[in-house]
Amino acid sequence: MPQQPSNLKAALWMAGSIASFLAMSIAGRATTAELNVFQVLEMRSVIGFIMLLPLVYFVGGFAAMKTKRPLQHIGRNVAHYVGQFAWLYALTLIPLAEVISIEFTTPIWTALFAVSFLGEKLTRGRIAAIALGLIGIVIIVRPGLDRIETGHLVVLGAAFAFGISLVMVKSLTRTDNVVRIIFWMLIIQSAIGLIPALYEWRNPPAELWPWILLIAFTGTSSHFCLARALVYADATLIAPIDFLRVPLSAVIGWLLYKEQIDVFTAAGAALILMGNLLNLQVGPKREAEPVVP
Repeated sequence: MPQQPSNLKAALWMAGSIASFLAMSIAGRATTAELNVFQVLEMRSVIGFIMLLPLVYFVGGFAAMKTKRPLQHIGRNVAHYVGQFAWLYALTLIPLAEVISIEFTTPIWTALFAVSFLGEKLTRGRIAAIALGLIGIVIIVRPGLDRIETGHLVVLGAAFAFGISLVMVKSLTRTDNVVRIIFWMLIIQSAIGLIPALYEWRNPPAELWPWILLIAFTGTSSHFCLARALVYADATLIAPIDFLRVPLSAVIGWLLYKEQIDVFTAAGAALILMGNLLNLQVGPKREAEPVVP
């Protein structure tokens, strides 16, 4: 049954998604120091699937997981997996600051796809949120892109793939419930990553298992919360909220890893927050009015 639009509910679900992604980044830093990335991704999907089973039974069991849109589920998860792989590969080619800067062009691609394929409207508030968010990101990471390298193109491809994935999730929420979307995500991505994971497999040491379980839980909860947010609001509203991950990641780096927060990070965070507050103040009725020709 379709839900009434609610910017507040969408923002709260996005807060859960961002918190999950941040926790997953901490656990990922610990696990990828000892295990191959493909193995970590595979364990995340398989264990996450087991964790999801109580919810599956709660909403009707495996019979309720049947979908009339299998190709859309496959397409969405292929796009997301390709984006993950490209993002991780780019980390081996260019500095992290440049990867982050280019990755956060994702809301631009999301907005373009959402307007073109979902019929969403670009309001002035959403345009302002995207613009202020991008400016804030550039201020925080201050990338020195004085030349184009292969890594820049690779991470641009990742952002493009993430934009496709996000819009396809929004489309799927119109016909499939969130549990069904996550159910097929975990199955499809487990299948995609099985062979490369087995090729690089090694038995995890006992002290690593708490981090692996945390990755599995947050890897599922982050996408669950994101899909729930998309039930209540357009993709063009949801995408800019994800900009908040950058300054919050800086705070985590300061608290856990003694990384310094400078004035540029604070200024960039203020712009990102300002853009999101402006974006969330636009109510559903006002959003329906076309303000961009």
